[in-house]
Amino acid sequence: MNKIILGATIILGLGLSTAKAQNKSIVKSKNNLKMEHRHIQVIGNKFKADFGEFAFELNFESETQLTWRAFNNSQLGAIETVKIQKTEIRPNVYMVTWKEKSGTTVTHLEDFEKQTVYTNITTPDHNFINLKGKLTQINNTNMDNKLKVVELLKSIETGASEPVAYINPNKYIQHNLAVGEGLAGFGAVLQALPKGSAKASTVRAFQDGDFVFAHTEYNFFGPKIGFDIFRFEDGKIVEHWDNLQEIAKPNPSGHTMIDGTAEIKDLDKTEANKKIVSSFVNDILVNGKMEKLQGYYDGNNYIQHNPQIGDGLSGLGKALGEWAKQGITMKYDTVHKVLGEGNFVLVASEGQLGGKHCSFYDLFRVENGKIAEHWDTIEEIPAKESWKNNNGKF
Repeated sequence: MNKIILGATIILGLGLSTAKAQNKSIVKSKNNLKMEHRHIQVIGNKFKADFGEFAFELNFESETQLTWRAFNNSQLGAIETVKIQKTEIRPNVYMVTWKEKSGTTVTHLEDFEKQTVYTNITTPDHNFINLKGKLTQINNTNMDNKLKVVELLKSIETGASEPVAYINPNKYIQHNLAVGEGLAGFGAVLQALPKGSAKASTVRAFQDGDFVFAHTEYNFFGPKIGFDIFRFEDGKIVEHWDNLQEIAKPNPSGHTMIDGTAEIKDLDKTEANKKIVSSFVNDILVNGKMEKLQGYYDGNNYIQHNPQIGDGLSGLGKALGEWAKQGITMKYDTVHKVLGEGNFVLVASEGQLGGKHCSFYDLFRVENGKIAEHWDTIEEIPAKESWKNNNGKF
């Protein structure tokens, strides 16, 4: 399944005309019959590519760009934005190709008129996958909260105005301390961005009750990695928290702050995984009970995305030793939120790093009851006199 999700792939097309659908009519010209096709509008719309066991949402953002998102147990998991090339075979039928970050290449043929798609996927390890599926347009009127968040974040880059409607302007509470209160504060920040500079690519998105949290690569007044948390009421965003850190070089094990696993699974273990991670953070990071550390890991099998730390407990120990030599201490004081979906758990905490008051956002992937992977962002909390709102960081 992972190879297919990396191939994610599957299915696209490009829209042609924005003209209104016309009834098919037969036009006689030079003794030939010519069919006048109903042009199907694809650009700006979303489609579901359903292959039975696997399914994907396809968001056709432009003639050269598509964002796919994988459905896992009817929810959205892995996500990637790709550049595409297309060749028109006949009206409403296209051949589309692209290459993904993983090295997976995709060539497929989609027929929007017959709602059919054929795809050929070549994975980095040279496996070849052929699939046939059904294409159906997704009705956005009942869009789930996770999709609303992804679209809102993407609008920072595209300038699309429609996703702003997902925010309740009368109740919106902002916890980014560099942004003014309410919807007006959000708009003012967007206006201050240098034209054409903003980028937003959400790699992971999760939902836990009324909360949606996302892991996004930004160019937002400079390249950053961010975690965003949104709270919903009656289908509208009413509160927002985030934690941003400047992008750093790959860590000693070669991992970036954003790469790695994105597939959501083990939805039936969400609460159990939240308890495991919560216990880990309180035992190790808050109370310093290092004698319990090994119990939370499967030996040295641990993937680390913090830019300063290598994989495994050995990498963690080495980094902590170097910090101690430099007189750098890290202490978590308060855990504010523990949110999860399936095998992923996000913890938002407050504490000290090197004597500075900081916000820590840690994303953990749990596998078989053990912590298997970790991403984080660390942001210094500014002095209160510089805050643009009075809602606090947490």
